[in-house]
Order: sequence, then C-alpha cells, then structure tokens
Amino acid sequence: MAKQGIADGGLRVGVKGGGCSGLSYVFGWEKVPRLGDEVFESHGAKIFVDRKSYMFLKGTTLDYDTALLTRGFVFNNPNAKASCGCGSSFGA
Repeated sequence: MAKQGIADGGLRVGVKGGGCSGLSYVFGWEKVPRLGDEVFESHGAKIFVDRKSYMFLKGTTLDYDTALLTRGFVFNNPNAKASCGCGSSFGA
C-alpha cells in the first residue's frame, strides 16, 4: 500500500468472468470501501469485497506465498468446484 501512496485503505478482492475455469480473481489497492462492500480486517489489513463477488468468495481464505518461484496471493476457496493449474481462475 505504501508503494501505491495509500496510507490507509485496503485490498479489494473480487471475481470477474474469464480465465480457463470460468471465473478469475481480481484485486487492487483502494483507499476506502465502496457502498455495499463487505469489509474484513485481519492482522491490521483490510479486505474489501463487493456483494456480487462475495457470493463466490464467502469462506475463502487469502494467504501470501513468499516462495521464490510461486510468490503471490493464494486463494483457498471452498466454493470452487474446479480450478486451473495456476490457481488464478476457478469454476463455481
């Protein structure tokens, strides 16, 4: 967040159509939640999720892998009926 010039805010996590399994995860830094967002806070970090995406993400845990070859966000989504090998898309 500091690199984006956002002193306070959170990570917006959502879902959009596309990807090899039907739905793709999207995310980006935002200063404030939008009207109607679900807002979660853990370990001092805030997560913003819009209502439509929340239907597909409810119960999902988000982690960050620090391994050299697989560095990045890791979604553990109990709603995913299928997922691609790279973990960036899923089917529900």
